[in-house]
Amino acid sequence: MSEHNHTKIAQLEQLGEEVRTLVASPLFAYRTANHYLPVIGEGKVDAKLMFIGEAPGEQEAKRGRPFVGASGHFLDELLKSIGLERAGVYITNVVKDRPPENRDPTSAEIRLYTPFLVRQLDIIQPSVIVTLGRFAMDFVLNLFEMPEQGQKIGALHGKLLQATAAYGPLTIVPLYHPAVALYTGERKATLLEDFQILKQFI
Repeated sequence: MSEHNHTKIAQLEQLGEEVRTLVASPLFAYRTANHYLPVIGEGKVDAKLMFIGEAPGEQEAKRGRPFVGASGHFLDELLKSIGLERAGVYITNVVKDRPPENRDPTSAEIRLYTPFLVRQLDIIQPSVIVTLGRFAMDFVLNLFEMPEQGQKIGALHGKLLQATAAYGPLTIVPLYHPAVALYTGERKATLLEDFQILKQFI
């Protein structure tokens, strides 16, 4: 393993430790009371593709890993459909702790966890960010102050949007959330189709 990757691993471990001890988080007490774990993210430290969801659900918080429930299995299927394994990409969420009853994260929670995601981006430096679901899409469009801010996921899903990160140019690909696809066959077909656009980046 390169020295460069060793550094990245060390930086991500440091970040993980900060999230684990983040007593300032309004979700910290809920995590502790339920014996949950924070979900920092996992995958290749120099991945070209980074997948970003909203926040961990119950299965994720129990295991401390992103996308391990039913929607995670479908995400694995989607990755396989373009010849990728989970280990070849990096997967994380905007918010690193589970909100109670899977409610939407509050603006205060988003503000608190945003710097961690920004640091993950700076460490991993992906050339493509794939947002999973409306929430993650809105967050990333705002983060990079993109002209598409405020547009609906129905209009933007499967499109290649251009942004600029601190480390260079970046492609943003908004996709529907795998969980949504589990409930409607139509969305599932759309997501499988949209996913194929990522082949060109492998």
